[in-house]
Amino acid sequence: MHQDGRRLTPQRQRVLELFERRGSGCHLSAEDVHQELVALEMKVSLATVYRSLRLLADMGFLQELELSEGGRRFELALDDHRDHHHVVCIRCGRTEEFESQSVLAAGAEAAESIGFKLIESSLNVRAICPSCQD
Repeated sequence: MHQDGRRLTPQRQRVLELFERRGSGCHLSAEDVHQELVALEMKVSLATVYRSLRLLADMGFLQELELSEGGRRFELALDDHRDHHHVVCIRCGRTEEFESQSVLAAGAEAAESIGFKLIESSLNVRAICPSCQD
């Protein structure tokens, strides 16, 4: 962060540490992050959490998952975990990951057919989780 002229504030460090402790496959909203930090007795505003998440995503530490319902979730950005996809519950926001070679192949084929070079592939599947089906 310091190389880009940005300071690693205690709040930013705690947000990043939270994702690192959770590891890959953890998808948190700003509200989730705020609640967890408050539970750890850290004084931080929700606005600071939003700014920290945006900055960490812009710098490539976190990956942002934009949901069609207007919500956003964040996950740790790992080079060996780029091409994965998400099933997202449209009611509660529960997010699960999956990998699919056929989805990757379809993305690569679509990109190549119009002269693009595929960088990464991401698919969001909207569904209703078992808990919300009741």
